[in-house]
Amino acid sequence: MTRFTITVPASTANIGPGFDSAGMALNRYLTLHVKANDEWVFEHQSVHLPDVPVAKEHFIYQIADKVANQFGAVLPPGAYVLMESDIPLARGLGSSSSAIIAGIELADQLCNLSLSLTEKLQCASAIEGHPDNVAPSLLGGLVIAAQSTDGDLDYLHKKDDNLDIIAYIPHFELKTEAARKVLPNQYSRGEATNASAIANVMFAALVSGNYELAGKMMEKDLFHEPHRASLLPDYEKIRLEAKNAGAFGTVISGAGPTMMSLAPKGSGSKLALRLKEHLPDFSVEVLEMDLHGSRVEKAKSQHI
Repeated sequence: MTRFTITVPASTANIGPGFDSAGMALNRYLTLHVKANDEWVFEHQSVHLPDVPVAKEHFIYQIADKVANQFGAVLPPGAYVLMESDIPLARGLGSSSSAIIAGIELADQLCNLSLSLTEKLQCASAIEGHPDNVAPSLLGGLVIAAQSTDGDLDYLHKKDDNLDIIAYIPHFELKTEAARKVLPNQYSRGEATNASAIANVMFAALVSGNYELAGKMMEKDLFHEPHRASLLPDYEKIRLEAKNAGAFGTVISGAGPTMMSLAPKGSGSKLALRLKEHLPDFSVEVLEMDLHGSRVEKAKSQHI
């Protein structure tokens, strides 16, 4: 086995009204350094990673094993995987989706599957249940995707480095399951019509580069944010202060509790500095859109 490294970006999903269908890759990363070994061993080197379970109970191993079996292959009897991450868990930054993509890439490399991007995305969406986080983690950039009941998956992909992204990361976790429990089981025709119209205008504005309009529509979401806002005690405060500081718009990142603003390029540091004064219990960080997505590099050196 040739040593290799898998790098997968974090992601933010929904971006307001793009519920379960849109996401953006961010420049925080999960990294796996892989080399041959007689047995399976995972080692974690990050405060953002949980305790290491028995190797074959590791989430990434289970994803890799599932994908290998799906394509008629078998994982090798052993590998040593050193993992690093700067993606916090249960904060709405796609930590589980980055792990899913890492597991798919691991199986692809170890079993020589030569999977296409489409095959990887279909696998990831089937495992996750929707493409909002996994698509940008795989492809990079902004991805708006539609997954039909017959299994077809279509998407629009845009890479844009004309924005600053400010993330407000609290020190508490919020599990996706808890955030989904507050959502209604159904929407009336009128609610669905209004919510879809907002989403249509928002994404048309975002793709065309009309960020002021996109930011306005981001904050009008009717699908999930009105229901999840009660789980985030600083929701209204963050939106107001970010708007006053010059942000285009502020939304919940994924299911939360992290919130995220889009801002004019070059304004992020100033905006973040101002928001830090109002949010002493948050980590306020300026991020960028990752434009590369997941990638695999063969090691030139024989040392991890």
